[in-house]
Amino acid sequence: MALIDAYAGLLPDTGDPGFGVYLHWPFCAAKCPYCDFNSHVRHQPVDQERFAAAFLKEMATMRQMSGPRTVTSIFLGGGTPSLMQPKTVETILDGIAREWHVPGGIEITMEANPSSVEAERFRGYRAAGVNRVSLGVQALNDTDLKFLGRLHDVADALKAIRLAREIFPRMSFDLIYARPNQTVNAWEQELRQAISYAVDHLSLYQLTIEEGTPFYGLHKAGKLIVPDGDQSALLYEATQAITADEGLPAYEVSNHARPGAESRHNLTYWRYGDYAGIGPGAHGRLKTGSRKTATSTERNPEAWLQLVETQGHGMIDQELLGYEEQADELLLMGLRLREGVDLARWQMLSGRDPDPKREATLLEHGFIERIGNSRLRCTPSGMLVLDAVVADLAC
Repeated sequence: MALIDAYAGLLPDTGDPGFGVYLHWPFCAAKCPYCDFNSHVRHQPVDQERFAAAFLKEMATMRQMSGPRTVTSIFLGGGTPSLMQPKTVETILDGIAREWHVPGGIEITMEANPSSVEAERFRGYRAAGVNRVSLGVQALNDTDLKFLGRLHDVADALKAIRLAREIFPRMSFDLIYARPNQTVNAWEQELRQAISYAVDHLSLYQLTIEEGTPFYGLHKAGKLIVPDGDQSALLYEATQAITADEGLPAYEVSNHARPGAESRHNLTYWRYGDYAGIGPGAHGRLKTGSRKTATSTERNPEAWLQLVETQGHGMIDQELLGYEEQADELLLMGLRLREGVDLARWQMLSGRDPDPKREATLLEHGFIERIGNSRLRCTPSGMLVLDAVVADLAC
């Protein structure tokens, strides 16, 4: 009961996950060596007016697919959206409001890198309607920031945090841990320092080596050694203990918030809601009748731009998802959350109950637990082997 009560302040799952709009700005000042996101460096100025017009055009196509909806959150991600001019952001947000119903006061988040932060530009974003900023801080020591390929130093990061706290009602920032040679003690100190700067939300990710990145090549050659599984587990457990003790418990495997301050937009993903994905390399999930359509767009920014200007959108794939596929995605996303999965919704999509033998085995090993008869969730131990738990339950 104590565990459940500790999460009583979570934004409630009303059964309607909401409808989000995600816009992807694909440009960065530099490509970080660990990053496998769809981000691109351009050494000539980007034609922001032309890209903004293309966003509006693709938006209109997405509106035709989604039908009339009430937007519950907007997220400007990337890439580095804080490289956009405030006027570009204003044009995009005004376009979303023309296509769908956007109530006043909904969460509108923008990602920003500390190296691209200026007070005047931040105030321009705020005037355009952004009310939440997510900063890519990543580390609080200059040595590791340089290792991670970041263009900012700790002084830049703290300046950006101060500005964000001053200008925006809500603010979050990211850190990456499980870095080479990182000890639990060093991470605990850095994390407590980060929490002293935080307002109500932190995203804390373990460093992962993704294929196709410079770090992948170094790791494969034995020149980059990351903490092994046991050390990573210790770092993860320390993260959970400290954030809970400081009043920012995990509500998702890598995200921590004061109760009620969770990311509304990300909850829409994890609760398997609908969202329009607009821009180069964006993905979406749109309800078409009683079914969902998975959408994805061309990743190359210039190729996407040409597609939109000639055919009205940059989509290269539209897949109508069957009920079993939707059930698997609901499980994959929902088990990341501390609140777990709504079993009735999963049963409705999959047409079955969880396999009793598999569930019993996972229960016996302490990897999952039931919350009454309505929800199923991973335990803290289960979160350490989340992919395996999802694979077992999906069979």
